[in-house]
Amino acid sequence: MKSQKTFKSGYVSIIGEPNVGKSTLMNVMTGEKLAIVTPKPQTTRNQITGIVTTDQYQIIFFDTPGILKPKYRLHNHMVQAAYRAIKDADLVLYMIDVAQPPPELEGTILSELKKNAQLVIFVINKIDLVPRPTLLPIIGEYQGKFPFAEIVPISATTGDGVLQLREHIVKYLPEGPLYFPEDQLSDLPERFFVAETIREKIFLKTRQEIPYASGVMVEEFKTRPNGKIYIRAMVYVERQSQKGILIGQGGKTIKVIGQLARAEIERFLNAPVFLDLHVLVKQDWRRDERKLKDMGYS
Repeated sequence: MKSQKTFKSGYVSIIGEPNVGKSTLMNVMTGEKLAIVTPKPQTTRNQITGIVTTDQYQIIFFDTPGILKPKYRLHNHMVQAAYRAIKDADLVLYMIDVAQPPPELEGTILSELKKNAQLVIFVINKIDLVPRPTLLPIIGEYQGKFPFAEIVPISATTGDGVLQLREHIVKYLPEGPLYFPEDQLSDLPERFFVAETIREKIFLKTRQEIPYASGVMVEEFKTRPNGKIYIRAMVYVERQSQKGILIGQGGKTIKVIGQLARAEIERFLNAPVFLDLHVLVKQDWRRDERKLKDMGYS
């Protein structure tokens, strides 16, 4: 490793409205699936840390929930997590989906950035979905909206522009220490990633309100003498009717969710897993501060 004087390190928050590709970008940057990704908006509910370390720098990424107009107390927690990440970062990546209309809350987000961000790179994502000539006017428009350090068009899905974005990030990182061991990819516990994997499969295999009304908590996580990891997880919904839909006829839906989640958890943990899923009703948990705290949103 190079001398401490030339080593760079810092915290980089990725923010934006829901479904603009923040989680996909962090997964591409880290080379690991640390954040769950689905086509549905509001998939990310917590700040998720991803760490990239080389012999020259260490980047600690914060993937954040999409900034939206809150409808529930859960949404309030999600938005607050995103705004906290702005204050905690050495550098902020503000991302938009160029294939969609201008962000609804853009004025609010830019105002928050002006107050609390040290440096901001504007990331125009999903450029693979629009004609290239349309990008120049968009870049010119945003240059007049905010003093961005850089404006970088990318496609997090295809990887186009991602290397250039990383080079810009490293350029603006301050000199600093190695905050985490070189082989560490996140500071979150295995239980968190297990719960998120289960929740991802719920998002992918259910429709309408079910994914949004579902929360997952891992109650037990232990390695048995035969080497198999036993995981007992509770899936909470808000209504008895939602419980019936999530379980499915003859338990079919929850069984498929469990099979898909178990296969991915086994790859993540590199060990055989027995996944024991239970579906329970926690009435209106997204609106109740005490219940949110019980489920880890505080």
